[in-house]
Amino acid sequence: MSSDAWQLVSGLLGRAPSGAPALSAEDEVTLLYHELHSPLLRYLAGFGLPATEAEDIVQETFLHLFEHLQRQKPRHNLRGWLFRVARNLGRKRSAILRRSPVDAVEDPGSLPCHSTADPEQIAAWNRRHLHMVNVVRALPERDRSCLLLRAEGLRYREIAEALDISLGSVAASLARSLGKLDTVNRS
Repeated sequence: MSSDAWQLVSGLLGRAPSGAPALSAEDEVTLLYHELHSPLLRYLAGFGLPATEAEDIVQETFLHLFEHLQRQKPRHNLRGWLFRVARNLGRKRSAILRRSPVDAVEDPGSLPCHSTADPEQIAAWNRRHLHMVNVVRALPERDRSCLLLRAEGLRYREIAEALDISLGSVAASLARSLGKLDTVNRS
């Protein structure tokens, strides 16, 4: 593996293999920013934050990451660390804005639909989608957070670290949430 490839891998894993130069804090933040900017925005959308607020929180999250790396703090599971910081900042901002955790779709007709579907199929899809959004909104905060983080591709261990809960709690939370969503799909 080339030295550049080792740097990339070491930056994403938070450690450098022996003999490979470590990434600078700026390079590490840049790599993680490119990888996680969009997933963090989607995660924050689950808090009902406007896009501009979510973007501000993502920027603030990466600023915290840079400061964290500059102070030589632990580098393990930076992905989970970023989602935890974004969650904490998002919760604070949501409380300030007094918005619901997940906004319902106001105009179901604006949702993307297959052009070959007839109006009855589109209406049924829109009803089911709105029902699913309401089910997600009704989930307890922990279950909703676990579900949104899993949807962003985080592993159970990363979710547990991001939410500061046990691995078993993540598994139970996801099982409950998916069970509730499964009832929507069967109806």
